[in-house]
Amino acid sequence: MNEISKLVEQGYNQIAEDYYTHRDLKKFDSELEKFSSYLSENAHVLDVGCGAGIPTAKFLIKKGFDVSGIDLSEKMLELARKNVPAARFIKMDMNDLKFEENTFDGITSLYTLFHVSKSNHYSIFKQFYKILKLGGILLINTGISESEGMSNFFGVPMFWSNLNPQDTLELIKKTGFSILFEAILERGGEYQYWIYGKKT
Repeated sequence: MNEISKLVEQGYNQIAEDYYTHRDLKKFDSELEKFSSYLSENAHVLDVGCGAGIPTAKFLIKKGFDVSGIDLSEKMLELARKNVPAARFIKMDMNDLKFEENTFDGITSLYTLFHVSKSNHYSIFKQFYKILKLGGILLINTGISESEGMSNFFGVPMFWSNLNPQDTLELIKKTGFSILFEAILERGGEYQYWIYGKKT
């Protein structure tokens, strides 16, 4: 695990409980609904950067999907197992996904990519493509302007890194995904860049 991953892991281990008391857990339900509409019944979905399992894994389980989640933070994973007992949760770094090719029907990575160095984003997109089945659906979001650095986040140091939306879009296309939808959306007072892609 690299130094950035360790810092992010330690930060979320410290703030796990407090973080969710400040989040609007319904703010992107419409995006999860749209993602769900692209999937077949009983689809197997991977939630990358699942946190405490809410809202994404919980929403998808309620839709009847088979959900796996990964996260760096053991504390977040403990909460996820309590919050969404019907899903399975694994400690794993998204920089090094340990899944077989063609495993998943869908992948979500929400409010997560910006904790990974932007220089690694293309490598991660290629891993997503590899482990998705043909026709599989990807949903990601990231920041709206290029940046990289540290800030104080809920009282702990946290790493942030973003490409600009156009570069993120071009990398997703370069990976091989067909673009189903892409836009900058405002949700809960925050602006993020959202992409739905399909493995073709």
